Amino acid sequence: MLVANRGEIAVRVIRACRELGIQSVAIYSDLDRNALHTRLADEAYALGGKTAAESYLDIPKILAIIEKSGADAVHPGYGFFSENAEFAEQITEKGVTFIGPPSDAIRVMGDKISARKAAEKVGVSGVPGTTDFIENSSEVIEFAKDHGYPIAIKAAYGGGGRGMKVVHSEEEIQGAIDSAQREAVAYFGRGELYMERYLTKPRHIEVQVLADSHGNTLHLGTRDCSAQRRHQKLIEEAPASGIEPDVLLSMGEAAVAVAEGCNYVNAGTVEFLYENGAFYYLEMNTRLQVEHPVTEMVTGIDLVRQQLLVAQGEKLQFSQEDIEIRGHAIEVRINAENPAGGAFLPSPGMLKKFKVPSGFGTRWDGGYEEGDEISQFYDNLIGKLVCWGENREIAAARTVRALDEFEISGLHTTIPADRAILTHTDFADLQHSTKWVEEVLDLSSITTLDLTDLNDETELAERSAVIEVDGKQFNVSMWVPENSKGTRRRATESSGSSGGGDGKISVPMQGTIVKVEVQIGDEVTPGQVLIVLEAMKMENNVTSDVAGKVAEINVTAGDSVGAGDVVLIIDMD
Repeated sequence: MLVANRGEIAVRVIRACRELGIQSVAIYSDLDRNALHTRLADEAYALGGKTAAESYLDIPKILAIIEKSGADAVHPGYGFFSENAEFAEQITEKGVTFIGPPSDAIRVMGDKISARKAAEKVGVSGVPGTTDFIENSSEVIEFAKDHGYPIAIKAAYGGGGRGMKVVHSEEEIQGAIDSAQREAVAYFGRGELYMERYLTKPRHIEVQVLADSHGNTLHLGTRDCSAQRRHQKLIEEAPASGIEPDVLLSMGEAAVAVAEGCNYVNAGTVEFLYENGAFYYLEMNTRLQVEHPVTEMVTGIDLVRQQLLVAQGEKLQFSQEDIEIRGHAIEVRINAENPAGGAFLPSPGMLKKFKVPSGFGTRWDGGYEEGDEISQFYDNLIGKLVCWGENREIAAARTVRALDEFEISGLHTTIPADRAILTHTDFADLQHSTKWVEEVLDLSSITTLDLTDLNDETELAERSAVIEVDGKQFNVSMWVPENSKGTRRRATESSGSSGGGDGKISVPMQGTIVKVEVQIGDEVTPGQVLIVLEAMKMENNVTSDVAGKVAEINVTAGDSVGAGDVVLIIDMD
């Protein structure tokens, strides 16, 4: 089976293959030549290229490797082509099994507009919104007249918060549309957008569904994914707490109805927004979710194993009545981001020191090991810490204990923010919402750390090397003298999104310039957006911290920059 992905999810699938006696095939970009998923797979083939567009999103290259490797099946993971109907169709047309739902179900539910219509058809209502793609900003203006602000502008073929922007006024609309389209194209390959009312204080509740090809569809309980930043999840739990049992039951029934309504097969997730005792259909993700481990921990069901068995045509060996939720599980996403001051700026770099926790009820699903590089060109998820307890309080305490055991150097991570969330009384009392992290949680005490290199002594040692023959990878070992282990010096991260008040505007992280918003001679004010920088598939605004006139611009769209590079100079005279 070929795993058409990278990082943590590719590792997860490869391990499931090994347990089932299935030969695994990895694919890798130039930057992932020695990545963990590449090292673990039975075979590995080169895609070439650095960016996702040049590698993991290149369908002809992937199809060629499927044929070359003789793979019988393809698992897409999540992200990339996991919800791409055209990719699924091209896989099946080659006589290869796609580990996921039929392409028709992906097409219906992958397009958020048709998904809303499909949900409404089976009696499941969503948040007020449009069922047509946004053509121009005037449509958003008209929608606001009826529903008010804020409004969420979202990628129709996206998910996970990518390609989603929230606008609070008419002046923000066009910029949000442009930015959402750029992110959607970069991450999903399509830029269509739609809009809906943005609820003020909702909780994000989702239901895991599983369906076989014999007409059996069931749900595996709920997950609460309300702790988010930039509309992307930080912490997930199973089951959702503090919601009336009859409401949770209705959510489960609604999720099954949505899945059956589109003839769904395999694992999927139906997402809802919950507020004031009512829930609204949000979307269906026609793939495995990042947060699937919490469901596995409370049900004892291996979802990836079930995906593979269902894809082989087997019938589910349990019914809805057999599903039992035991205890509580919490998943913490460990991302390469600097949460100082609540900024959550991408922090690519090398994991110079990396030791993960262990212990009772403690699980680590990771995509990297010590010495691996977290690239600016891909998603910044390092891995997921998952802890189980007899109840929510025990699970939270165990998670905090495990977070304190991490030993990481070389880059920033979200761990300080994760710990702040888990120890906050609002989290304990279920008073948090999808906007709580950004609007309530105080992260001002988290400061930027000094990232320094670790020096390595010269030594003679047995070293592994990767040999590539005709695009296929082989691993060999040899004894070689070495002066270092190849650590790379990188600039110390900046704690802000601009310079230090002297008019020299620098970028806080490694990335690619997407857009320059000003020209030489323009007058600027503090807080004004000067440059849009993309890092780890997220757009970040570089703003001015002074008032003055733009005197010098050192970059153009498409340029690559490093942390601390001065990209623009403002004359304050």
